[in-house]
Amino acid sequence: MDKKTERIIDLFNRLNNGEIVNKSKAAEQYDVNERSILRDIQDLRSYFSNHHDYGKSLIFDKKVNGYRLIRNDHNSLSNSQIFTVCKILLESRALVKEEMMPIIDNLLSGCVPFGELSKVEELISNEKLLYLEPNHGKKFVSKMWNIGSAVRENRFMRIRYQKLTEPDKVMRLIQPVGIMFSEFYFYLIAYISESEDNPDVPKRPFPTIYRIDRIAEYEILKEHYTIPYAKRFQEGEFRKRIQFMFGGELRRIKFIYKGLSIEAILDRFPTAQILDHSDKGWLITAEVYGDGVDMWLRSQGNMVEVIKEK
Repeated sequence: MDKKTERIIDLFNRLNNGEIVNKSKAAEQYDVNERSILRDIQDLRSYFSNHHDYGKSLIFDKKVNGYRLIRNDHNSLSNSQIFTVCKILLESRALVKEEMMPIIDNLLSGCVPFGELSKVEELISNEKLLYLEPNHGKKFVSKMWNIGSAVRENRFMRIRYQKLTEPDKVMRLIQPVGIMFSEFYFYLIAYISESEDNPDVPKRPFPTIYRIDRIAEYEILKEHYTIPYAKRFQEGEFRKRIQFMFGGELRRIKFIYKGLSIEAILDRFPTAQILDHSDKGWLITAEVYGDGVDMWLRSQGNMVEVIKEK
């Protein structure tokens, strides 16, 4: 490979990684004159122009006195869309700063239309500066992708998990069926499988919930499990029935809600049905998994009166 080709490939990679290419600095770095760099830039600009499916254009940015890649506007998110996404990410506090900030920066540089970047950056700059990491302080984005692959491929996993109630980590053989996010944390939803290593661990008919940051070790096995299509796990349906990510058997609750906002109840319990409305309040029934709902019911004080449970 000749030096010109190597130089163009290197410039391509730098631009594609979001770097700014300054003409004079590049000429000094590659030990060529500035006209050579300009010819390289023109070749790269032609390449991006002729490959519309790549979705980017090479432009000269006067503000930084250099060349940069921008995403074509027809493939870009609007200011309001990218601002909304960044706000959701930052306020979720789901990731440590080392993993969250590159995601935000890549969204801004890769999706915001050229000339609008500073406006969006200004609106979220304070939250970026004062971002609060989750207390566990663990990086797990790569782990979550690997686990997601196991879910997609229906492959058994063996995990060593740190429970809050036990000092020692427990070993489980599981069938991973979904990944969900709720109130600061990502969770793996899985069914426990029988294991020669853990014969005393019962196989449950309902899914178990594991916080991904507490999975100390994991192994994705070659063996595949099979679930009939009619019994496949559906995150959307599960989310309707889970509170605070506390797993357990499916149950039905009934209560009178005496507060002001029935909309807040219907949003918290997507399976809720209003049976009656009187001066005493709204009579509600809902289908839920596990005991997490009990925490919410107790937190409502006199605004909620539990009637009966099946």
